[in-house]
Amino acid sequence: MAVHGAPRGRGAASYVSGRFEKRVARSEDDGWGSTWDLSDAAGADDDPPSHPDTRVTEERARSVISRNQSPDVGFSQSVNPYRGCEHGCVYCFARPSHAYLDLSPGLDFETRLYAKTNAAEQLRIELAKPGYRCNAIALGINTDGYQPIERRYRVTRALLEVLAECHHPVSIVTKSALVLRDLDLLAPMAQRGLASVYLSVTTLDNRLAAKMEPRASAPHTRLKAIRALSEAGVPTGVLVAPVIPMITDRELEAILEAARAAGAQSAGHVLLRLPHELKDIWREWLQLHYPERAAHVMSLVRQMRGGKDYDAEFGKRMRGEGPFADLIAARFARAHRRLGFGRLPPLDTAQFVAPRKPSPQGELF
Repeated sequence: MAVHGAPRGRGAASYVSGRFEKRVARSEDDGWGSTWDLSDAAGADDDPPSHPDTRVTEERARSVISRNQSPDVGFSQSVNPYRGCEHGCVYCFARPSHAYLDLSPGLDFETRLYAKTNAAEQLRIELAKPGYRCNAIALGINTDGYQPIERRYRVTRALLEVLAECHHPVSIVTKSALVLRDLDLLAPMAQRGLASVYLSVTTLDNRLAAKMEPRASAPHTRLKAIRALSEAGVPTGVLVAPVIPMITDRELEAILEAARAAGAQSAGHVLLRLPHELKDIWREWLQLHYPERAAHVMSLVRQMRGGKDYDAEFGKRMRGEGPFADLIAARFARAHRRLGFGRLPPLDTAQFVAPRKPSPQGELF
């Protein structure tokens, strides 16, 4: 795949085709010097528009709580307010999910977004079901609930209002300082043992962050968010995710030290994951920004993935295997002990009160 340059403010460099697409459009130079720009053709792989706009489609979700049985993550159910993510993190493991919408996991993932505008309404319905059993809800796991369009749509805010009303525990993972907007909800919930927040920090290098996660909050802003949350009494942790060999792995200890100094109580790390189309998006980014080390990076990735670009096996997909993965795990464990990180307190499920269903008689008694 030819790489000519990423659009400004975007992570992916092109419209990488989804694995379910039957047709793929590519631009070709016929040598005639035509003034017609094939890059304007929808789906052109190699020549994306210089400034692709963000387009948001409002949709009504039929269900919002997703169940999860993976032993690799610490939650059993989650809610995602949006599909696609404007943060544009080039390494995002959720990019391949856009292929199910017949859209590109590349630029479409960060420019063609879907807002579940009825999410709070649907959540209330699902929490009110007689068979519902309360377990902490992880908010914004597949895509970030505090991505830039949340300022306009406020879907995450509406979901938190329902959870606060029902005394339902919630855990948030985000790359955005916008989470501080909702401290008026999160702080009282945290006092009752109902809320915790993790900030994901990939690098402390602003220039690298601008290339790799262009519309997420800057690294120093995320550290400030950790401090503000911690000072407000919200249990707060840091996720060094993903750890990328020869790109960010050297920063592992520095990120943990900075987060601990800001007040993070807990820490975790996840290795770079490259499922499905993401491997092509990642290779394209490497060739664009680090061509001299691209082969070395991918060699180390394959060493940690049993000789493949990715291994989805439970127990391996987050941590990898082999000497390099073991070295990263040992470095993390040593820094974790030295800095005195612990675990966030468990969230309380006993306080949950199911929302009342709307009654045509109103509140008579």
